[in-house]
Amino acid sequence: MGSFIITIDTEGDNIWSGPRETTTRNATYLPRFQDLCERHGLKPTYLVNHEMAVSPAFVEFGRDVLARGQGEIGMHLHAWDSPPSVPLTEDDHKYKPYLVEYPVEVMRAKIDYMTKLLQDVFDTPITSHRAGRWAMNETYAGILIEQGYLVDCSVTPHVDWRGTPGNPAGDGGTNYQGYPGAPYFVDPADLGRPGQSPLLEVPMSVSKRLPLALRDVFDGYLQQGGLPVRLLNRMLKNHWLRPNGRNGADMVDLVRSEAAAGAAHVEFMLHSSEFMPGGSPTFRDAAAIERLYADIDAVFAEGAALFEGATLAEFRSSFATAVQPVPDPIEAMASGGNVVIDGLRS
Repeated sequence: MGSFIITIDTEGDNIWSGPRETTTRNATYLPRFQDLCERHGLKPTYLVNHEMAVSPAFVEFGRDVLARGQGEIGMHLHAWDSPPSVPLTEDDHKYKPYLVEYPVEVMRAKIDYMTKLLQDVFDTPITSHRAGRWAMNETYAGILIEQGYLVDCSVTPHVDWRGTPGNPAGDGGTNYQGYPGAPYFVDPADLGRPGQSPLLEVPMSVSKRLPLALRDVFDGYLQQGGLPVRLLNRMLKNHWLRPNGRNGADMVDLVRSEAAAGAAHVEFMLHSSEFMPGGSPTFRDAAAIERLYADIDAVFAEGAALFEGATLAEFRSSFATAVQPVPDPIEAMASGGNVVIDGLRS
């Protein structure tokens, strides 16, 4: 049975609006979501940004989740407002440059700062990560490996972010077209290729398919090949396991399809601010939040029935065990054990 993974980008209120001063009121709305996860026997991974790492409300909440063993804290980094401050454009809050657009020494300093902050605040190893605005490259992955990270979940299969700019002088975000949809240990020389590093990539669940409402109508044409298939391919859309207020049925269908295909994992995501009315452009009022919770409840019920719940760190541990019959050297060293590698004892 595969794993149902819940990831929450835990960040300030309505970052989409480009606030000059970031507030964190959404932290007080997270207990309701946590309760829903626990009712379904699921454990979320909160991928925490700088402003939330210093928010008293979130710190209290996160420490409680960890103390009860009901979730994980990982790292999420918005480069434009995460220390140390190094301006990159004429208005970083407006342009929101990607971390990969900064000099390597600045990237390393920001990752090091956030990692140590989260470790100190939550008194736990920080081994899971998602890049801000989904932008990763080989340099970024290499720094994560240096810092002891074991899991990344920044890859969004089928999605090309090059048309979404950061620094106006840059090339936009990362193109993930052609990247694997299944988990893989990253090749540090090529982010889109499996390799031998300790960093496990757990791609976001993104399925390129016809909308559910059109699937039955066009199913016969898909069997014909040729021109009908080429035309239908133009209609295919990226379906995320990410609520948008209109895709509840599609998300449930995606979970069922992945389970039927024997997928190793499915990965749900949302931003912490989206649980607060007006905290995002998508869920603007209390009624929208209630519809959101109804959709999540249905998805989590299906996920809990077809998959086993796991945090990113838990999934990494079970995945490494499944693909490596010998002990995982990274985990053994973290626990103080000794592992023989190529005749040498570590």
